[in-house]
Amino acid sequence: MSESPTEFTIGDLAREFDLTTRTIRYYEDKDLLQPERRGQQRIYSRSDRTRLKLILRAKRLGWSLDETFEVIQLYDAPDGEKRQLELMVSKIGNSRKNLLDQRDDIKVALQELDEIEERCLVQLRKFSESANDSNAG
Repeated sequence: MSESPTEFTIGDLAREFDLTTRTIRYYEDKDLLQPERRGQQRIYSRSDRTRLKLILRAKRLGWSLDETFEVIQLYDAPDGEKRQLELMVSKIGNSRKNLLDQRDDIKVALQELDEIEERCLVQLRKFSESANDSNAG
């Protein structure tokens, strides 16, 4: 049984997470990832890989990079894991509320579309009926 790798190239991470190397470099520029440099090559650690997974998860949840950075910074702080979990629970609550609000807004918008569509169809039927009456006479 082989051990999982402890080091990754930018290409390894790009393939694994279906990202461009440019995206990974962008996260590095934002200090979200801190690969080791060996000449021109970037070498990412397991910690960087874990951070990248967290970045992508946070992105799916609608968190900003600043919010993501805030969570990641706690990772290495004293008592960081507990504080990180507390912060994430708070952010999850905010994300859930935002999504539920969006869902409610979508529901209202769909109801409005249904009503408008029905009025349009009624009006079209009237046009059709009046055209049929004109042709019959």
